[in-house]
Parts: sequence; C-alpha cells; structure tokens
Amino acid sequence: MQNPSAELIVLGSASAVPTIDHENTHLLVVGRDELILIDCPNNPLVPLQKRGFDPLKIDHLILTHFHADHVAGVAPFLMSSWLMGRKRPLHLYGLDETLERFEKMMALFEWETWNGLYPIEIHPLPPQRMRLVLQSEQFEVHSSPVRHLIPTIGLRIRNRWSGESVAYSCDTEPCEEVVELSLGVKALIHEAVGEYRGHTSPVQAGEIARRAGAQALYLIHYPSEDGRIRDWESLARSTFEGLVGLAQDGLKIPF
Repeated sequence: MQNPSAELIVLGSASAVPTIDHENTHLLVVGRDELILIDCPNNPLVPLQKRGFDPLKIDHLILTHFHADHVAGVAPFLMSSWLMGRKRPLHLYGLDETLERFEKMMALFEWETWNGLYPIEIHPLPPQRMRLVLQSEQFEVHSSPVRHLIPTIGLRIRNRWSGESVAYSCDTEPCEEVVELSLGVKALIHEAVGEYRGHTSPVQAGEIARRAGAQALYLIHYPSEDGRIRDWESLARSTFEGLVGLAQDGLKIPF
C-alpha cells in the first residue's frame, strides 16, 4: 500500500454569513481513490477545481441537515455535473427529513426532465447513535443525531488504512453524542457560533474535546464577520489543553 494517509480539507468555515475569506461551512474527505463531500452550501465546482480536485469524482455527498447554509448548492452541483457529462453514480446520504426536503427542492427544478442524468443513489439514515453511514475500501463513516434546531447529524470518519479518525460535530448544542463520536480522535472539528440555542461556544467546544480525549480541536462554523473571533482560540484553550486551531478555508487535516 503506497500511501495509507487521508486528508480532511475545510472548504468553508463560516457560519450562516460568509465573508470574502470564509465560505459557509463544508468539508471534503480525500482518500487515495475517493472523495467524500460533507454538505454543499454553494456549487463546489470552482472551489474543488482550484484545489486540484475533479468534481466529477465526488463519490459520496453527506447532507448533515436541511438549512440553506448547508444545502443550497446541491441542485446546481448536481445539474453542473450532469451537464459536464458525469456517468458514475453519486451516493447521497441524510436523515429522512433532510432527504424529503432535498427531493422537494429538486422537484422544483424538475430534475426528472434532466435526460440522461447519472444515477443518484439515495441512502436514508435513521436517527441512531453511531450509525454506519458508509464503508468503503479506505473509509468508515458513522453518524449520530446531535442537538440543533432541526434534525441534524454529526460524523466520525475513520481511515481504515491508518487507523486514525476525525470527527465533525456539525451544528449543535453541547451533547453526549458528540463526545461519543469524538472519543480518541486525532482531530475534532466542532462548531463555535456561540452559546445560543442549538449552538456551542468555544469554551463549551473545548470541554467536549477534553471529555472525548481528542488530540486536537478545530473551531468551525464561527461568526467570521464578527471581530469577537480573535478570542475564540484562547476561550477554547481555557477548557482544553490539546492543540486548538481556528479552522480556515483550505485547512488540511491529515489522518
């Protein structure tokens, strides 16, 4: 085996309001022969190509929940891929409520009239803790329901070749499900909007990382338009002694 490593790349790090330097939060998992896209707030074709990835080689798309800043780009991404001649299947995953809304959205675009559309394999996920989402040659992904304003999942991604894992809280209040998803991970990517209903503060994210025994904590989905984030890392360090970083667009986390 030539290279057992993988990378999680932050394609966007902002909360609901993007800025010039911060796209809405979405992630890319890169393996030797496969790509997993996590959420799709805008059409990812240009950002992927700028980073050297062929968007037609996305194998899996996981939608964590149906808020606009996480799914608004799905329809243009699917349409662009179709117009570019994609033939390989795309596997799409989400909770039942997320997928129901996705299909209603696509119906508005009359996607049934897109002649020759490549296969889109839809995989409903029950709201169960540590549910197996997908298992490929290199990756194993599990999901758990977390505590947001609507049904939402967090994720744990394991590189089967290296044995290392990373976790992503998605949008959530502090909860035991994220602790469980993050046990012993190389890196926890945790939202840090602030201490609001359905969200988490940097201090609380640090506490979750500490309890999970994570090696590193990267804060994401933060209010990038707000000058308060200059304190975000130090606030997280008040409760977590490991490596703390503020996820920036383009950040690469090997695992």
